[in-house]
Amino acid sequence: MALFTRSTILNNHLYIRFYGQPVRTFVDARVKWVRDPYLDFAVEKEKNLKQIISLKNLIISQPSKTIPLTTISAYKTTFNLLTTALNFFQKYPSVFQIFQPSKPSSLPHVKLTPQALTIHNEESKILYSTGYRKDVAERLTKLLMLTRAGKLPLNIIDLLRFDLGLPHDFILTLLPDFPDYFQICYMNSNMFGLELVMWRGNLATSDLQKNSAGKKGIPIKFPINLPNGFDLEKKVRIWMHEWQNLPYISPYEDGFFLSPNTDQAEKYTVAVLHELMHLFISKKTEKENLLMLGDYLGFGPRFKRALVHHPGIFYVSNKIRTQTVVLRESFKKDTLVERPLLMGIRYRYLHLINQKVKAKRLFNGVNKRVGGYVKGG
Repeated sequence: MALFTRSTILNNHLYIRFYGQPVRTFVDARVKWVRDPYLDFAVEKEKNLKQIISLKNLIISQPSKTIPLTTISAYKTTFNLLTTALNFFQKYPSVFQIFQPSKPSSLPHVKLTPQALTIHNEESKILYSTGYRKDVAERLTKLLMLTRAGKLPLNIIDLLRFDLGLPHDFILTLLPDFPDYFQICYMNSNMFGLELVMWRGNLATSDLQKNSAGKKGIPIKFPINLPNGFDLEKKVRIWMHEWQNLPYISPYEDGFFLSPNTDQAEKYTVAVLHELMHLFISKKTEKENLLMLGDYLGFGPRFKRALVHHPGIFYVSNKIRTQTVVLRESFKKDTLVERPLLMGIRYRYLHLINQKVKAKRLFNGVNKRVGGYVKGG
């Protein structure tokens, strides 16, 4: 594939000192982490949602729309289940039904409840609608455009698939419909990747640039939302004011000519992080996946440092057994301000998950209402 060309960043776009590089650096002050209960709740209420939807997709992909419990058990590591498959399904009887097939000597199977199947069917209509497919294809295009090479390993894209809102089988069901956008390529280390067919200049505008359109002569600044009780030291506030007034370099430009330890380079790093977070439909993602992507993009420790330096832009939650990065500006308390159609479907799954359902459990030949599986399919 031909190398992409990007517009040159002119010297007068920067505060030039020695060798064309700005020299201000982050002040030597501790930026403390302050818990945000609203954003913690926004993260915590989606606990196990990704696993539930992944298991749902696995079950629905079977010809019979059911699957033996023993088969599910083999996916425990794949889906990051912290308990047995049986215990996990019994925890969500409003979504999954465990039953004993009528055939003699059959093993227990799992299927979706009618309510879960209804939501799944509505989800499928969205995922396969023309408008959504174009939107998600453009989102994936923008992700690839944030890389200098215009390509990413498929395993990295798969880590971000749920956050991007891609269909679980996007390689088979989405990519073939966009041959002018993507192609599978062979990468180093015996891995396959996804590559852009061509650079798309019409998409090379960040969310922040769109929101700042028409404000000529005014520096492009990141929205800052600090929680109650958060008080930055005076010297940090002064530095932040000066940093915000530095020129904004689009994340779709190549800013790696900047010395990595300068404020201007940090503003470029934050611009890339900020745009990435806007590509995720829930405006949040696991920190580990974000840092892995940052390493691949060549930022090294700069993503991690930016998350520490800018708690008014990004919040790092320690809920649900991991660290989750949340884009503050996208939430009003614990509520996502703009809710894409697919997020609306995911919230319906959450509502169903939280419903208390009395199910039957087959125990020593006796049906007991304690939440489990029933005889018959």
